[in-house]
Amino acid sequence: MSYWTGVFLAITAGINNNLGSVLQKKAVNDLPPEEREKKFFRNLVRKRLWLAGLLLQYVLGSALMLLAQVYIGPALVPGLHAFGLIVLAIGSIKLVGESLRKQEVLGIALLMLATALFSLSELEISIPAYDFLETSFLLRLGLFTGLLMAAMMALYIVKQARHQLRAISLALISGILLAISGYWIAPMLATIVHVFDGSFILVELGLFAISCIILILSNIFAVGSIQDAFKTGNASLLIPIQSLPMLVVPGFVFLVVFFLAPPTAFSLMWFLAATIMTIISSFLLGRRQMMLEAE
Repeated sequence: MSYWTGVFLAITAGINNNLGSVLQKKAVNDLPPEEREKKFFRNLVRKRLWLAGLLLQYVLGSALMLLAQVYIGPALVPGLHAFGLIVLAIGSIKLVGESLRKQEVLGIALLMLATALFSLSELEISIPAYDFLETSFLLRLGLFTGLLMAAMMALYIVKQARHQLRAISLALISGILLAISGYWIAPMLATIVHVFDGSFILVELGLFAISCIILILSNIFAVGSIQDAFKTGNASLLIPIQSLPMLVVPGFVFLVVFFLAPPTAFSLMWFLAATIMTIISSFLLGRRQMMLEAE
């Protein structure tokens, strides 16, 4: 029962997050061109619609995701979260005035099918049962995060070098930051009780502090990156592209960082199939976004 409660919370979080993204994109589109070029974020925070979208995505949506992680851990939540792409597709057409071709509809459909396969993988992490203070785990956690940061630096270089890939690179950077935030929640949840009841040891306090800093900074920069991408890109294309690292990274976190064995004989098969579908989906959506950037 607790598993399906977590599934429900994760899907609801995805709906809130994607609706929030649509409202933010609408607010960006409503800004006059001169306000997008000068003092972009200062002008944006004055928009009530943008603030409403931000609260819906990062306050209510994040709270629901946090609760979902308590039930099913950080590996499954991002995949289930992508069910909210239905809301994104409808909202982008009705509220923002974007259009979707058959290619983009296929891309979004593939992404939603991938989320179902990610769920079937059952790569569930039990936070209370895991030893987060194990030295080898902390080493793997640090190295894996370092690799993702290197990937973001590479995407930033691509963004600067090729204008057609600007919005796509920013969306992927935002997705990586949110993926980092997604698995760093686990150490924070594992240590928060001991920190606040005063029974912590020094390593727990350090891990809790580092987790909080990473969670705050990753979410702030993720918001900034995707808003910057919205200047020239379509939300209906960029949000699914942003989902690529959010969907794929948690499975590798389960296997490589937490170093856990797949729960069933088919878990890896479902995970690999879902990963391939997610990459194909991102290619289909990214190709259209590159065409838009070239216009």
